[in-house]
Amino acid sequence: MTHYPWDEDSFDTSISQRTDELYQIPNHPADAEGIIEGIGIIMREVSLFPRLLSPIFIWAEKDRRAIQAAQNKNQTVLILFLNEPEEKEPSSLQVENFLPIGVEAAIGRLVEMPDGGFSALAQGRRRVEILEIVQTEPLLRVRARVIPENTRITRRTEALMRTTLDLFERCVQLDRSIPEEAQVFAMNIEEPGWLADMITTAMSFNDDIRREMLLLRDPNERLMRLSKYLAEEINVLELESEIHSRVQSEVDRSQREMYLREQMRQIQNELGEGDIWTRELNELRQRIEASDLPQEPKKVALREVERLEQMPPMSPEVGIIRSYIDWILELPWTKVTEDNLDVRHAAKILERDHYGLRKAKERILEYIAVRSLKPRKNRQPILCFVGPPGTGKTSFGRSIAEALGRVFVRVSLGGVRDEAEIRGHRRTYIGALPGRILQTMRRAGVANPLFMLDEIDKLGNDFRGDPASALLEVLDPEQNHAFSDHYLEIPFDLSKVMFITTANTLATIPPALLDRMEVIEFPGYIEEEKIEIARRYLIPRQMEENGIQDLNIEFDIEALKRIIREYTYEAGVRNLEREIGRICRKIARLKAEGKTYPQRITADLIEKFLDPPQYFPPEAERRDEVGVAQSLAWTENGGEVMVIEVAVLEGKGNLQMTGQLGEVMQESGQAALTYVKSRAAAFGIDLDVFERMDIHVHVPEGAIPKDGPSAGITIATAMISALTGRPVYHTVGMTGEITLRGRVLPIGGTREKVLAAHRAGLKTVILPEKNLKDLVDVPKGVRTDLKIVPVRHMDQVLKVALSDQVVIPPPRPRRREEEQQEQEEE
Repeated sequence: MTHYPWDEDSFDTSISQRTDELYQIPNHPADAEGIIEGIGIIMREVSLFPRLLSPIFIWAEKDRRAIQAAQNKNQTVLILFLNEPEEKEPSSLQVENFLPIGVEAAIGRLVEMPDGGFSALAQGRRRVEILEIVQTEPLLRVRARVIPENTRITRRTEALMRTTLDLFERCVQLDRSIPEEAQVFAMNIEEPGWLADMITTAMSFNDDIRREMLLLRDPNERLMRLSKYLAEEINVLELESEIHSRVQSEVDRSQREMYLREQMRQIQNELGEGDIWTRELNELRQRIEASDLPQEPKKVALREVERLEQMPPMSPEVGIIRSYIDWILELPWTKVTEDNLDVRHAAKILERDHYGLRKAKERILEYIAVRSLKPRKNRQPILCFVGPPGTGKTSFGRSIAEALGRVFVRVSLGGVRDEAEIRGHRRTYIGALPGRILQTMRRAGVANPLFMLDEIDKLGNDFRGDPASALLEVLDPEQNHAFSDHYLEIPFDLSKVMFITTANTLATIPPALLDRMEVIEFPGYIEEEKIEIARRYLIPRQMEENGIQDLNIEFDIEALKRIIREYTYEAGVRNLEREIGRICRKIARLKAEGKTYPQRITADLIEKFLDPPQYFPPEAERRDEVGVAQSLAWTENGGEVMVIEVAVLEGKGNLQMTGQLGEVMQESGQAALTYVKSRAAAFGIDLDVFERMDIHVHVPEGAIPKDGPSAGITIATAMISALTGRPVYHTVGMTGEITLRGRVLPIGGTREKVLAAHRAGLKTVILPEKNLKDLVDVPKGVRTDLKIVPVRHMDQVLKVALSDQVVIPPPRPRRREEEQQEQEEE
């Protein structure tokens, strides 16, 4: 330990006496050139500077004898410092082996140490330049020259001293090992060299810096070099202080939390509550161990519990991990319900709840039959019910679930635009949740529910992703056994789920998604089916909902027909049920007011209850007309009879088609005109008509868009009628696409078109021959009432639809001679 003259007050009495003895030892007298000669000792490290006190340690016997000899003569000693401090003994006692500058010092009494060495208190006196080693045995004697110290203070010196003092003051503030008295002592030093040596001794510099400072003779240069080292030391000390502050802050915070947690634990123990957090974690672990989770989810859940055990209970991440574990535990990984595979029971349920829908019922019964023969079949059908609104798609799914004994769950996909709605959000987001698929599976509580994805045709996509693409994995039996949700990140088995999707149209469903589903069409109900549905389901339900089930109200068939024809216009039965409900509510009001009410609802009473009709059913033409033919059209709300009118007038041979017709229908008109031109000679039509007269084709109700090729033969028939003056039979309706050669091609919607013809009172229906197969779905009574004529060519159509009698003169363009004569007369 280094002792400084400024802390003498803290020395004990013996050290104080030894210090006084050192001050009494005189310096070596020097000659005119400043040469002195005296006893020398050797030291490895530079630990003593002029005018400063420091203990020294003596290990060599020779040095001990040298110090004793100097003390006997009351002389100072000359201290030599080895060039290589790592060497214990110098290789030779030559001047070259020592630093060129040494220190003259006064050394006090030697004190023996427990390890056999000696220590003594030394006071540096002057720097000396080592000139020669005069004697090596028995003691070392050295000749040296005293180096005079420049004590003159210039402006530069004063600036260096102030700078050095400021830096030293900052070091004292940062380094607690330096006493504040050192700063006070340094402030009272007026000599620059002394100040530099004192600060060098006070600082804990390494031996290389001390050697460098010892060898600098100029005080100004010594202060400059010292300022540099002090600045570097301040940087290190500031960094140490910053690190210490951070560490101390963390330690203090951890100790505070530990103290508060231990205090809370003791309070809970005193209240008999114990360690609630530990108890909760143990209960959570026991729940996981006792659950029937598969191996991978159980492993993930236990790993998350281990993470919880390493966190304080108030950490914000605890809630996120707890929610994640709860989701794993609550999902139905293995729980299933047993399917009821009784085909007769299923058929009874489906017939009880729905009328018609033959194809859909057959497909479900086939599935149940296959499952009964092969119970372990894992592949579930992915069905897509497509049809107009109100045709019973969703309710049919509920009936299937009841027939199979499965849990029914439903998700509406209408307006979903974010892929995360299907696959969920990753846990890195605040408030993240699984997608709708897993949320619905948790709500179902079993791994094999009947899962209905409603309105799949109304999915959207934008910058947040394409939810339809996310459904590809869900609805693919080859992939959904390992469905991956972004939140859960554990494969979940969806292969036991029976998925049923619903849509109003297939046009907006992506092809890749549509390819994974088996499409079952739900066609619009015909009038006879609507009447039966109303009698079986709608009327009893509305009477019960309105509290008049005990009044024994009856609806006539004609009343129901009038409601269907004049107050609703739909493919389904939603509006029909609303109108029946309106009648039931009015009867309930009459009953509540004590007024008389009808027991039988007849067709005459409908307008009284429902106000004037909202729609007018299509009717057949009342008489045969030239240029007017009746086409059968299909709409989402069922079939209709569409009148096509053709007029021929003077012009320039143009074809004009009006009635808000689509491109396909206009092309059919062009094809029909080309066919008529090609057969003009056979029909007796003057070719000048097509050059000097315009043909106008119009389809009434122009506010309603119309399109499709099925009116082709009707347009051709009306054109031929208008050009030949032969009328079209008003009892004939027709549909079919025409080619340039007059061939009749098949069309769609045959069932609805035939039923529309029957409702309108037509007697004969002309159909393409290839559409005869579609008459299977037409009720037998309708087929009996109508005369169905299959055709392959336009010639067959004209024989049935066009009269042979010419009732008006055919249109004929005026001759050029007639025009010239009229001009001359004018």
